[in-house]
Amino acid sequence: MTAADLELDLGGLTVAELRAAGPQRLGELARATRDLVVRSVAARGGHLGPNLGVVELTFALHRVFDSPEDVLLWDTGHQSYIHKIVTGRAERFASLRTRGGLSGYPCRTESDHDWVENSHAGTSLSYAAGLATAFRLAPAGAGARRRRVVAVIGDGALTAGMAMEALNDIVDRGLDVVVVLNDNARSYAPTTGAVARLLAELRGGRERSADVLGCRYLGPVDGHDVAATERVLGAARDTTGPVIVHVVTRKGEGYAPAEQDQVDHLHGVGPFDAATGVAAAGPAGRRSAGDVLNETLCELAAADERVVVVAAAMTSASGLDPFTRRFPGRILDVGIAEQHAVTLAAGLAMAGMRPVVAIHATFLGRAFDQLLFDVGLHELPVVFVADRAGITGGDGPSHHGLLDVALLRHVPGAAVATPSDAAEMAALLRAAVERPGPTLVRYHRNLPEGRPGAGPRVLPAPHWAWDGTAGDVLLVAAGEMTAVSAAAAERLAGAGLRVSRAGARWLHPVDDRLTEVAAAHRLVVTVEDHCRAGGLGTAVLEALSDAGVHVPVVRCGVPVGYLPHGDVASLRASTGLDPEAVTARVLAALDGGRA
Repeated sequence: MTAADLELDLGGLTVAELRAAGPQRLGELARATRDLVVRSVAARGGHLGPNLGVVELTFALHRVFDSPEDVLLWDTGHQSYIHKIVTGRAERFASLRTRGGLSGYPCRTESDHDWVENSHAGTSLSYAAGLATAFRLAPAGAGARRRRVVAVIGDGALTAGMAMEALNDIVDRGLDVVVVLNDNARSYAPTTGAVARLLAELRGGRERSADVLGCRYLGPVDGHDVAATERVLGAARDTTGPVIVHVVTRKGEGYAPAEQDQVDHLHGVGPFDAATGVAAAGPAGRRSAGDVLNETLCELAAADERVVVVAAAMTSASGLDPFTRRFPGRILDVGIAEQHAVTLAAGLAMAGMRPVVAIHATFLGRAFDQLLFDVGLHELPVVFVADRAGITGGDGPSHHGLLDVALLRHVPGAAVATPSDAAEMAALLRAAVERPGPTLVRYHRNLPEGRPGAGPRVLPAPHWAWDGTAGDVLLVAAGEMTAVSAAAAERLAGAGLRVSRAGARWLHPVDDRLTEVAAAHRLVVTVEDHCRAGGLGTAVLEALSDAGVHVPVVRCGVPVGYLPHGDVASLRASTGLDPEAVTARVLAALDGGRA
């Protein structure tokens, strides 16, 4: 049977067919599924390594449990690609992460088999506790069967504090939850901490049934052996109360480039050559923000021994592996534990260190209480470097970084910066480390190169870059939106308007010159890759109102809501963040008598 034949068969694959398959057919389906995943992710990017590692485990789960009557939860949801394929979505799988196509995470609108849209780690056990409690409390009808709740959680996600809180509750109340511990000894990078050491000891032992944490433990079992995994899962299904099933898998299994990648086994990738695993070339004139972060932090750490980096399982994803090799004692990876990471940084700052917390913008909200009261209340000099800020593309609603500015603007004494290019990012990082209070530097994954050495080495808050101080329209833009603003300014100038521009390197606090310059214009327009509520536009409105400057303000940004997945360019266009849309809004505001 050829690969094409196998792909054709997958197009109509059902759970019923999977359950009826014998060992030979299961092997064929596993190979075909891996082939489909590799080719689809190669075309559009996505989470490759985690999904290659759960093919046989997913097969076994669907053969033992009756989804969706039995609940299958995936933590983190980026390992659900195989689940999508075997639950009737193989024919649409090539549309993965495209606008209008399949989500890269479980999605309730796609299938009844997807119970939750969990794409932030450590949540599955809490969902499971709630569902299992509801099933226990529901009146038992005649002939009703006992529904099982199964949470597949990686060893990396298990380091999250929320997961431990939920596990404590599940065991204490004896809930009917099967915790499938998908142990591949990694999150992005190798899992760290005491839990990782415990799992390593268990992983090296023989399969057994034992009491762990007050519930039944089964394993470890080879997660790439369907028959063995089915046997253990079947025993868990037939057990009353909580059960931990320890399944050992290998990230990137079955695809040599992923198996051989020692950084993260091709965990999350952009487009690549499926035959070789080599990443496609990035756009010309742009630079990895992770490289800029690493180089600048190495420079700062070499000059100041107080500089120390804290990360929540994101060292490689943030571009900090070279820093780790150069300063191994000054980077602390605490696992997927954002709350702990932030308060740990607060303690470091209290003792005179200069901590830098590397975090994805979307995950910053998970530690807002700690940021507000553990860092902010104590006026501590903690720097937060938040990558994947703004509209991020294929990962969808939970991974767009659209609320971080609004969060930080509520922290007294905090400042927020965003660079328009790589050279500016380095200068803002240097300034952030020198600030006396909490500071956020937010940025996209890749940035325009800029001109190294062309501007100041340090760009302290809150000064902006100004181009003109009087005219018809003042365009205030932040980050990469400065390029959108520049293009819109050209169009407006062609329409006979006098246009000034401000580059808001610091979104908060705003530049002291804003009120004076805004008063010399008929209209102020803000352009930001952030939610309109609470972002740069709101800051400008508040500053003008407080100063009694009554110039109309048009805010171009992302509306409040959950932005879907898709490519960045089309999502920006759909939210009015392209030169054409900005130009149209300015002309409409002027023609409508607002200015």
